[in-house]
Amino acid sequence: MSALPTVRSPWRIAILIVCFFFLYAPMVLLVVYSFNSSQLAAWESFSLHWYNVLFHDGAMISAVTLSLTIAALSATAAVILGTMAAVAIVRFGRFKGSTGFAFMLTAPLVMPDVITGLSLLLLFVAMGNTFGWPGDRGMLTIWLAHVTFCTAYVAVVINARLRELDRSIEEAAMDLGATPLKVFFVITVPMIAPAIVTGWLLAFTLSLDDLVIASFVTGPGATTLPMQIFATVRRGVNPEINVLASLILFVVGIVGFIAWRFMAHEEKQRIRDAQRAQKGH
Repeated sequence: MSALPTVRSPWRIAILIVCFFFLYAPMVLLVVYSFNSSQLAAWESFSLHWYNVLFHDGAMISAVTLSLTIAALSATAAVILGTMAAVAIVRFGRFKGSTGFAFMLTAPLVMPDVITGLSLLLLFVAMGNTFGWPGDRGMLTIWLAHVTFCTAYVAVVINARLRELDRSIEEAAMDLGATPLKVFFVITVPMIAPAIVTGWLLAFTLSLDDLVIASFVTGPGATTLPMQIFATVRRGVNPEINVLASLILFVVGIVGFIAWRFMAHEEKQRIRDAQRAQKGH
């Protein structure tokens, strides 16, 4: 069999340029127009006017604060529940109902947001009528809804990491007298730390980005950032959105770089430990 033809270097560079252009040109344009003095989608002159307007917009700042709070709380709860679910699936082996448990855990991954939002709305209404809780829909119901679908994503990420771990270290620790709980927190958790960080960041992003589900389960007193942006954009082009999106891109870029460096360091450390273990044998 003849070898597959390789793509020449100039073509590879051209393909990369085209791909990066379609991916990042809209973001670059958005950042550029955040410094535009005009309210219209036409460049007029460089200005920081809209940054000043954004920082004095109480409704937008309130929406940002609410969304960041819900996203952080949802990601933390989803990591705890997702880790427990992944450990139950991978470490407990086959148990009665394990197949159904795994299926129900991953169902939110393929469930349309409209169906998820509507079902959660009906659940909260039924609970309110039956138990009197939750009394009002707002931050609490949004948080519960986001934890529901974020847990599935976290569980899948940590599940994949747990399946590729070498269990000999855990078994050796238990042979030396360590309890299963101590083994989990001292050995297993550090080994799956990159997956935990990845799952947390993924859940945080999904919660921060959600519009459909939050629209179903929220009340008049709680407006998340995507809902505020959607309501603002429907009234026309608003340079405040460009400014806000630019700031979010900046923060996400820094957080993503830090997370990438952390995970790269952990992966290199894992490879070095594996090489030392092989040399020891």
